[in-house]
Formats: sequence, structure tokens, C-alpha cells
Amino acid sequence: MTYDNEAIVRHAYHTAEGSVLDVAGFAASFADDGVINLGHAGMGPAAAGQESYRGERLGDLVLAVAKYLPDIHRELHRVNVLGDMVAVELSIEGTFLGQLETTTGIVKPTGAKVYGPCADFWYLRDGKIERFDCYIMLSTMLAQMGVPERG
Repeated sequence: MTYDNEAIVRHAYHTAEGSVLDVAGFAASFADDGVINLGHAGMGPAAAGQESYRGERLGDLVLAVAKYLPDIHRELHRVNVLGDMVAVELSIEGTFLGQLETTTGIVKPTGAKVYGPCADFWYLRDGKIERFDCYIMLSTMLAQMGVPERG
């Protein structure tokens, strides 16, 4: 059986839009052992770590981002399908309207418009997402939100 991997990925993006926010639908796109790996590009060595989400936590990332960017939209610029891998160049767009919890404290919303460049890599198996690797220019987004740079 063949699957339309691009359609599966586009559906996952759709379920995570601020105007839709279908967390259960997003999580259902993943295989039972599916994982999300979030990398923070542009944050320097101290914050270059990676966060991972699995199982019941798959929807946590979607909810966390929607808290501070309730109108979140992902603008897909280029989508490339290479068999069971889908590579996407995109931007995360939204308005900073909700509090952002950070390791150094809470950042109050500023109403700033945010445009964060990203590169996403989706790996699929049998019509389900096995792994989703997201690389986001978090430092760019934080600067647009008015969060001071770390020293």
C-alpha cells in the first residue's frame, strides 16, 4: 500500500494551526513509537540542547506554542518529498499574546508579530509519522518578542 506522505504532513501542520488546534488529531498522525525532536538553532552552545516528545506528550509542544502565539500559523515555503521523508522549509508566524515561561522566568506578552524561520524533517512509516525533527531559529523569535539576549 502506498501513502501520500505530503498530505499526511500537511494535515499534521493543519491540526496544529491556532485556528484549528486539534491536538488529538495531531498526535493521531504519529506511529505508536513516534517522536518529535525540537532543536533550537541560533541559541549558542549553552542552549543548543534538544527537547523530545513521545507518547502522551506528542501534543504538548503544540499546546505550549499556542499559549504564547494563539494565532500561530505555519507558512510552508518549500515541501520536498523524498520517499518516506518530507523536508519542509517554513516560517512560524503569530502574535505574542500569551505569557512565555522560560528557564529564567516568565516573559509578559508584548503583542509583537513573530516570524521564525524553520526547517522540518518528517520521517514516515506505513502512513504514520515515525519521527519529526524541527529546527527553529528560536533566538530570532525571542528577539522579535522582546526577550533580552542571554549573556
